[in-house]
Amino acid sequence: MRTESTWLARAGMRIADACERWFPDAFVFALAAIVLVFAGGLAIGVPAPKLAYEFGTGFWSLVNFTMQMALVIIGGFVVASSPPVARFTSWLASIPKTARGAVAFVAAFAMLSSLISWGLSLIFTGLLVREITRRLRVDYRAIGAAAYLGLGSVWALGLSSSAALLQATKTSIPPALLPITGVIPLTQTIFLWQNLVMAAVLIAISVAVAYYSAPSEADARVLEGGHPARPADETSALQTPAERAENSPILSVLVALLMFWFLAQQFREKGGLAALDLNNFNLIFLALGLLLHWRPRSFLRAVGKSVPATAGVLIQFPFYGGIFGMISKTPITDRLAELFVHVTTRGTFPIVVAIYSGVLGMLVPSGGGKWIIEAPYVMAAANAWKVHLGWTVQIYNAAEALPNLINPFWMLPLMGILNVRARDLAGYSILQLIFHTPVVLLLCWLFARTLPYIPPVVP
Repeated sequence: MRTESTWLARAGMRIADACERWFPDAFVFALAAIVLVFAGGLAIGVPAPKLAYEFGTGFWSLVNFTMQMALVIIGGFVVASSPPVARFTSWLASIPKTARGAVAFVAAFAMLSSLISWGLSLIFTGLLVREITRRLRVDYRAIGAAAYLGLGSVWALGLSSSAALLQATKTSIPPALLPITGVIPLTQTIFLWQNLVMAAVLIAISVAVAYYSAPSEADARVLEGGHPARPADETSALQTPAERAENSPILSVLVALLMFWFLAQQFREKGGLAALDLNNFNLIFLALGLLLHWRPRSFLRAVGKSVPATAGVLIQFPFYGGIFGMISKTPITDRLAELFVHVTTRGTFPIVVAIYSGVLGMLVPSGGGKWIIEAPYVMAAANAWKVHLGWTVQIYNAAEALPNLINPFWMLPLMGILNVRARDLAGYSILQLIFHTPVVLLLCWLFARTLPYIPPVVP
């Protein structure tokens, strides 16, 4: 088993090397997608001025959603870097006692925490790896790839699923998409029992692969360098009223309590989980961040450190909005929907959507941005075949995560924390991809047969 795993890991490293050499930055793929859609529109007879107009009007259509997704990253970072969570991280790092056990432990933690927040998982698990590598001689490639498993496996099946949260939030759904999909509550997406079973199966498989593929301590390539120094205590030697205000917890606590008060009202009025849309999800994490950091200065420092990780979202989502405009406001949507209906049956539709979503994920590495592009014609085809719309969203979610295992775009925050390269993580990530792909395709197809079709509901 060990020889086979080593061969697969080496093969993965060679593939990762080729990707680094031939694959440019993700933003280049977004620009290429614009050109491709424009050319496709011309090919089916859409006038060039019409395409240019819809690109420009759609460019700013995702401003609200872009801000929401940036705050998902910021909220996760702020909570993960707070002093109480840092102490909890240190305690967690003391649990595993062997190298293989540590890799499996990190894999399980990364995936379970990603079900709560992918932003929290990526940052928190990266800090956990730094602590563990100070205590154990563990291969940094294997444990680094394990830390990334949340983004490469189950994150989109959990509470921070971009597509599921967007579909549950009427104000975030583009007006042109709303009649096709309606508003789909989370009870019809991430809280379906089929989705929970899929997440459990993928977690079990990933932990097993992580454990048995990890090198022994004797063969491990270790991560050099210690944990980043903790910030100095800034509450001493305060000299001005401004400094005292910045380091007083009074305002942070009062505002956080006000935020939680509002959230309690939302959950009571909307009947529990129905209140968990993107806005309230982000509000929860910002309120927790205020409380956990205790002082405004600490909170703002954490926000400042998190902002660079949002750069890709902030600049790329408007371009995705332009692509969405060209697709949704022209005959391109109808043609793609017709194509999906033509090349599929009701039985094969889930598999075709999963494969298509996975392949497209290499070009558009963004769960939320890609869903905006893909949803108009995929959901139109789902309506035509009478496939459960909520499960179609989850088919997309499960398949969309697969290319993350080989696309370095979302590895960037973790790479910064661990000071590693994409190729260091990609080998073991590709090993996971080999096991994940057939399981995802099978479960997407199987569970689609257990759910009835519900027409779009527009409140």
